[in-house]
Amino acid sequence: MWVFPAERALQAAEADALLTEVDDFLDGWAAHGAPLRSSRQFVADQFLIVGVDEDVEAPSGCSIDALVNRLRALGDGMGVVLIQHAPIWYRDGDDVAVVSRADFKARARAGDVDLDTPVIDTSLTRIGDLRSGKLERPAREAWHGRAFRLRGPDGEVKEEGN
Repeated sequence: MWVFPAERALQAAEADALLTEVDDFLDGWAAHGAPLRSSRQFVADQFLIVGVDEDVEAPSGCSIDALVNRLRALGDGMGVVLIQHAPIWYRDGDDVAVVSRADFKARARAGDVDLDTPVIDTSLTRIGDLRSGKLERPAREAWHGRAFRLRGPDGEVKEEGN
């Protein structure tokens, strides 16, 4: 499974156009000539999830490259970046904010984000994690809490193993 975050929320017409193109691609997606059993989901108007049933046929490097290249081209055509994993996505009120890692770290130091801040974990690779709600969760439950040494409301720091 892959999470492809759009740099901004897509309007309904943009999302419909993207998903139509993704569905067309997935209908013919194959690895070394073997069809891949795959599906997609679009979450929060901004996150495209693509999954493959590896028990039927595992994707190859070339097939994964084909997916990434197709999404990059679709994004270019729409004027939106769909292939980026370096930024951090988190909830800022009702909105999804996207910032650089350096900016997120600065916000953590300033106390603007903390262990309770909902983050979107674009590093997920398992459908089970998606289904169990791990795409969006408090930073304390994701890698963000440790990586950025976020503090809780009472000043606690998320350390390895706790």
